[in-house]
Amino acid sequence: QVQLVESGGGLVQAGGSLRLSCAASGGTFNTYGMGWVRRASGNEREFVAAIDRRGGSTVYADSVKGRFAVSRDNAKNTRYLQMNSLRPEDTALYYCAAAKDTYYVTPRELVDFGYWGQGTQVTVSS
Repeated sequence: QVQLVESGGGLVQAGGSLRLSCAASGGTFNTYGMGWVRRASGNEREFVAAIDRRGGSTVYADSVKGRFAVSRDNAKNTRYLQMNSLRPEDTALYYCAAAKDTYYVTPRELVDFGYWGQGTQVTVSS
């Protein structure tokens, strides 16, 4: 059974940092592009960042560029999202996601993703 499990969310003050982790199991996710998507309360899901299967290529939403960094450790089947200089508008439920298949090298559209975690809440206070 395919599973993506996020952790690391929490409450942080504006300007602070958090690191989210995503543990993958039940699939060959080391061959797939992976990403992070968030959904703020009352809003649609929003692409945040993605990384290719080797970790050599990354892409970010303009709203997080320069503040967030996505990485992966394939030996541990784990992906990370380092979030720095957090803002109240970053408050959301953050999902780890994997591409539908290996065609989507660095998935950046929501429809490119085929596997989702349950999400971890990030709340940034002002």
